Amino acid sequence: MHKGRIIKSLSGFYSVKSEDETYECKGRGVFRKRKITPLVGDLVSFELDENKEGYIKEIEPRINELVRPPIANVNQAIVVSSAKEPNFNPKLLDRFLVLIESIGIQPIILITKVDLLSQEELHKLKQFQGDYQQAGYDIHLVSIKNSDDARIILEYLSNQITVIAGQSGVGKTSLLNMLSPSLDLKTGNISSSLGRGKHTTRHVELLNINGGLVADTPGFSSLDFNNIEQEELTNYFPEMKSIKNQCKFRGCVHDKEPGCAVKLAVNESEIANYRYEHYLEFLSEIQSRKPRY
Repeated sequence: MHKGRIIKSLSGFYSVKSEDETYECKGRGVFRKRKITPLVGDLVSFELDENKEGYIKEIEPRINELVRPPIANVNQAIVVSSAKEPNFNPKLLDRFLVLIESIGIQPIILITKVDLLSQEELHKLKQFQGDYQQAGYDIHLVSIKNSDDARIILEYLSNQITVIAGQSGVGKTSLLNMLSPSLDLKTGNISSSLGRGKHTTRHVELLNINGGLVADTPGFSSLDFNNIEQEELTNYFPEMKSIKNQCKFRGCVHDKEPGCAVKLAVNESEIANYRYEHYLEFLSEIQSRKPRY
């Protein structure tokens, strides 16, 4: 029996990397009966026949799994926002961060296209950068044309399984091409009338970049909070999670309760006001969700 990791999935065939070799494998019928689908990122045991064709026998328990792209055992997500075209949107960034935190993945924030900013706009963006650093995030302002910025990002990828996330048009595919020019991935043209990029990526594959594996398909196209309960939301705002036990009431959701440590921290500017506003909006969205039976 051999062990390896699925790095590509296409039409029921799985490319499994084991040490320095990659083997084409099929899943066993038993997975279909148990309604288990092998995912890219899965650690698996497989057997080879005399023609070196493989059959996946076992899938090891997953740390986590994403729906879009369908991928397992992700360590980190690089959340890409753009400074301009489209303009920086902290509420959308916070939405991505909450979803990523909620499945136990470490987020890193990249804000691209900073070369398009005026000095005044750059100054304002650096204030946002300070707020996110204070909240506990790694955040970098980058230009995709800058080779020093490429080096910073490459260091994050080593020995990790990474997914790239962010709205259309922020430069996710351009970023991958910068990190590994041999990929030559197609970038989608922004539709200026819609302000949305066309989806240009199809099957899922983990690309080997700087000793790490990176999903070539952008993640998190669905941005709803259907799997998050209201009492969990605080845990996905690190600056609130760290002080929630100081609230007067257990189970405080930091809205209208007295003796709330989070509201006090907002009043004393220890938590950015707009982050708290986004928290309240997300909380209201979760509370108004129709109950599931």
